[in-house]
Amino acid sequence: MTALRLILLGLVALTVLLVVAAIIDLREAYRRVDGVSELFASPYGRIEYRQGGSGPVVLVIHGSGGGFDQGELVAQAVLGEGFRWIAPSRFGYLRSSLPERATFEEQAHAYALLLDALGVKRVAVVALSHGGPSALLFAALHPERVSSLTLISCGVASAATAEQSAANEKGDRLTAIYRHDALYWIASRFLRRQLLDLLGAGPAVLATLDPAQRKLTDRIIDYMNPVSPRSAGVAFDNKADMPNERIAAVHAPTLVIHATDDTLQLYRNAEYAMARIRGARLLRFEQGGHLLLAVRQQEIRAETQAFIRRHAGNT
Repeated sequence: MTALRLILLGLVALTVLLVVAAIIDLREAYRRVDGVSELFASPYGRIEYRQGGSGPVVLVIHGSGGGFDQGELVAQAVLGEGFRWIAPSRFGYLRSSLPERATFEEQAHAYALLLDALGVKRVAVVALSHGGPSALLFAALHPERVSSLTLISCGVASAATAEQSAANEKGDRLTAIYRHDALYWIASRFLRRQLLDLLGAGPAVLATLDPAQRKLTDRIIDYMNPVSPRSAGVAFDNKADMPNERIAAVHAPTLVIHATDDTLQLYRNAEYAMARIRGARLLRFEQGGHLLLAVRQQEIRAETQAFIRRHAGNT
């Protein structure tokens, strides 16, 4: 048998192994999100959600590439025991519908309808990343329903700067990857460092991770599988209008948590929110990138829990 034939056979065997591994992993990813959520039929179509825990009620709003499962992961990482959490899948994510002319404003109204269906009058809100725009508009448009608002590495406003253009470019590349289960699986398995860089966490951040932080980071990345049922939501996020000046109408106590080295949701978002939301409090970190939740989980957890409880008296 020639060396060339051996090489070809080796490549075929490797390809088969990769395909089998991808099928097994993706089948498990689909199984993880299948049959564990509930659906509410609203004027905006289906709203998927999951809930758990007991105590003060918290609406947990996931970021791009997420869904109710990422919301649940955020609830576990930030809230822990002692809170009742409600984690919807936003428009176009997993089993939630994407209305024809969807906006972040409509998504905010959809939250109110979901809470009505669950018999919940007032909640604390915790939002991650691109969950920020609809969370801010929910607080602005339904002020009577929000006891407090916590924004973790959130997008807030658009900008026409070179730095923002670079961040938008990353968003465009991620949107393309999220269209295909196999492409994201390959990136998450074999190009994880490059994927994390696209997700706003460069080598300097990754070098600081201890085993517990690495484990949470890996869960965040792995929980984006499968991506194709989330791709419509990611595309919507990437083109929908940001709330911008409308956030000045937010009167709920607001905690803004952000890292200055975030290259996906730039720190200017935190500065913008602080300049326009009266009485907002800033928890600033110099390092953590867009993986700040994993890098500084313990500090974020303690601050967020105390903040929610401090303002939960009217919940």
